[in-house]
Amino acid sequence: MTFTFRHLTSSAAALLAEHDERRIRAIRSRRWVLYPRAKQALDRLHGLLDQPRGTRMPSIAIYGDSGMGKTMIMKQFRDEHPPSFNTATGVLTTPVLAMEMTSRPGERRFYAELLTLLGAPSRPRADIAQMEQAAMRIMEAIGVQVLVIDEVHNLLAGSYREQRIVLNTLRFLSNRLQISLVCFGVNEAREAISGDVQLARRFEQLTLSRWAANEQFEALIGSILRNMPLRHPSVLTPNALRRILQITDGITARPLDR
Repeated sequence: MTFTFRHLTSSAAALLAEHDERRIRAIRSRRWVLYPRAKQALDRLHGLLDQPRGTRMPSIAIYGDSGMGKTMIMKQFRDEHPPSFNTATGVLTTPVLAMEMTSRPGERRFYAELLTLLGAPSRPRADIAQMEQAAMRIMEAIGVQVLVIDEVHNLLAGSYREQRIVLNTLRFLSNRLQISLVCFGVNEAREAISGDVQLARRFEQLTLSRWAANEQFEALIGSILRNMPLRHPSVLTPNALRRILQITDGITARPLDR
């Protein structure tokens, strides 16, 4: 008897030949599922790479509750534009550089995190000016076009003065290197970015709202199920979908164990 698995993607169907332990591990693992909101965000982000260079580069801020998929969108964007090495010229190019805002914001800690990400040798006695010049020199050399900052709401852990200094640092890097900024954070991050009016004006704002009982949510669940190596189709009734929303409060990363 021949079975067809039209309810699955080709990669999910390929896992059906594996042992149950492997399939269960695949079901529990995190996976990228493209859905309309994510596609809209990615399309905006990809557009930044096509912008002509200038001193006031357009930037994007993506806000949403924790668990709404911001970090996964960030990683997908980064992975779609990985570093490349030209063996003929010996030049490494990194169009998208992604980092996480430090838990306690400050100019020195920001540059230290950035330099570590860039693979620069540690210089504990370097002053901020030296760290700044080193970071700019490396970023310019590797052709960074977009600097992505996740968890930007961590700025709020600092004093007003510390927040202003870090925001001014971001604006300075954007102006001097002619790069776009992309910031991801919870909704409170709007308050952090608005602390620098000149910088805030450059940001297009996108919001990942909580899911509601509509066709987009149904399509999302359908996409997730097609990527799970289940031998038989899983049919969710409208009542089941409403129950998922009730348990998760519309937040996709919230577990369904209540």
